[in-house]
This record gives sequence, C-alpha cells and structure tokens, in this order.
Amino acid sequence: MSDPTERLGAYRAKRDPRATPEPGVSSGEDPVSAEEDLPRFVVQEHHARRLHWDLRLERDGVLVSWAVPKGIPPDPKRNHLAVHVEDHPLDYIDFAGEIP
Repeated sequence: MSDPTERLGAYRAKRDPRATPEPGVSSGEDPVSAEEDLPRFVVQEHHARRLHWDLRLERDGVLVSWAVPKGIPPDPKRNHLAVHVEDHPLDYIDFAGEIP
C-alpha cells in the first residue's frame, strides 16, 4: 500500500492551510480507526459552487472521495453519478463547518 501522505499530494496542491479552516493533512494515522480496525465512511452535504454530496470511504490511511451531484438516490434500484475526486485526509471523517 502507498504512504497516505504521498496519496494526498493532489489534495495538498489545491489548498492553502493559512487561508481556510478545513482539515489539514495529518500523518494518516487515526487512533480510533486503528483501535477498531474497521474502515469508516461519511456522506457530507457540500455547499460549493453547486450543492452536492461527498461520499468518502476510509482506505489505506486516507478517505477515497467522490462527489455525488444529485445526492444518494432514495431507491436502492437506482444509481446516480459519482465523480471520483482527490483523496482527502482522515480528518474529514468528523469535519463539519464552512470552508470559505
């Protein structure tokens, strides 16, 4: 498996930690996940240029992420487009707040 800090290169290149309160890039180690040894996921409502939802799955020390423009479909027999975006730090698993 690759090093989480290497996998977050695209994420880091797009952000200035001095200009935004969003989570930074940690070491990739997360004591809660390491203790439980269970991967986690999160769906976050994201008010960016357009409202969409972010689906993030914990894998190999990062959150592999997709933007879901139309949201999660209520009918399990239907699918909506999910666009793969750059991996995000594990700190996003609990993030709530505004990013200017």
